Amino acid sequence: MFLFGQIDMPIKLVPGHSVGTVLAFYLTSDQPNRDEIDFQLLRNVSGQPYILQTNVYADGFDNREERIYLWFDPTKDFHTNSILWNLHQIVFMVDFVPIRTYRNHVDKGVAYPRWQPMGIRISLWDGSSWATRDGKDKLTGQKALSLHHLQITRSIRVYGREM
Repeated sequence: MFLFGQIDMPIKLVPGHSVGTVLAFYLTSDQPNRDEIDFQLLRNVSGQPYILQTNVYADGFDNREERIYLWFDPTKDFHTNSILWNLHQIVFMVDFVPIRTYRNHVDKGVAYPRWQPMGIRISLWDGSSWATRDGKDKLTGQKALSLHHLQITRSIRVYGREM
């Protein structure tokens, strides 16, 4: 568990039809009123851009999602996906280029994850009920969810103070 730090996760998605699958790596406090910082790659219909979704939970509340259409094909090469979390801001990055910044505005009444230490989690799951064209494209039978839909073969780097 860490209170602030940076996670760098090199990821290459495996090509092929896997519409509706969601690969997430995230920080979570695992508390009833959890804090969580999400970085999710949403698989799409073949030929359509891949989607990156970020979200921030603070004191159990989310509704801070943002989606970005990737400007590259994440099946062609590894890309480093990062979360930098400190007392002042959360920065989501792809290949060390900031793509979203969520600033600490607690002074203005906006919740911010700042008290609960968090650990890193990785998940691969079926999000086809909402992830692809608002649930129009489903993950089915022979296109079933499998760990073959991703490659994480390089090291994950975590910088922070262990709690």
